Amino acid sequence: MKSSFVTRRHFMQTAGSAGVALATGAGATAPSRRLRLGAPAFIQTDDPVELARWHRAQGYGAAYCPAVAVTDTARLRAIETAFREADVVIAEVGRWCNLTDPDPVKRKKNLANVKEGLALADEVGARCCVDIAGSFNPDVWYGPHPDNFTPAFFDAAVENARAIIDAVRPKRAKFTYEMMGWCMPETPERYLALIKAVDRPGFAVHLDPCNLINSPEKIYRNTDLLHACFDLLGPWIVSCHAKDLAWEIELNVHFREVRPGTGVLDYATFLRRLAALPEPPPLMIEHLKGAEEYAAAAKHIVATGASLGLAFAP
Repeated sequence: MKSSFVTRRHFMQTAGSAGVALATGAGATAPSRRLRLGAPAFIQTDDPVELARWHRAQGYGAAYCPAVAVTDTARLRAIETAFREADVVIAEVGRWCNLTDPDPVKRKKNLANVKEGLALADEVGARCCVDIAGSFNPDVWYGPHPDNFTPAFFDAAVENARAIIDAVRPKRAKFTYEMMGWCMPETPERYLALIKAVDRPGFAVHLDPCNLINSPEKIYRNTDLLHACFDLLGPWIVSCHAKDLAWEIELNVHFREVRPGTGVLDYATFLRRLAALPEPPPLMIEHLKGAEEYAAAAKHIVATGASLGLAFAP
């Protein structure tokens, strides 16, 4: 079976577009910029200034958007000001719901929820609003379904992205789909096809390479997968998730999310390619238990970067 992702060498040999070439080998060797690492806040306060200062004190240059309603203009301005003055980038507003729910009532409600999320992201100065493209699974909003790899699903993902962007018309934030292993976009090639089909400047890429690793080939060749992501999607990446994967050996394939540094993801390549982008996207740690695990993950990521001569903001 033909590989589901291209190697960096193959892409360099076959890419003919000068615009795409700017995101490939030249980007990989460009001078590095300061990386921005982020994590959930472990501080009991709603005060934007205290939240922003907490991130700085932990060494984080990026943050998830604090809780705020899109109608609360005063709090939106206070959050934006506090984080800007602390030099902490608000990476993303998450709107985790099923945009392709088979129930039309739920689907309409979810679409409105994500439109609101993009409007909020644009108001507060976040890099993006992120959701998954959804699933035709009627029981689990992010679950697998055989029709998640059909032209009908692709067309629905395109239509939804256009509807969200056209309704909000964001000036700063982008709308993004998080990559998933069992629904589109499940490969960098598919994400590039979505970018072309959506055809909106407000559509961009949220990179979570661990979510793309859904086979033994990909976990063994995750360095090639990382290069393919940056080679094909580099100019559009606006936010990233940081986690890791371990292969639990049993009678079927089982990959488990683990703390960065305790799995097999090639973080050296991940960080090098991030740092080579003109404006490195925030790298947000997720899915861990408690402040200590997040601190350990951050320590590993920062140490890996330091070993490569890469610096983190602030």
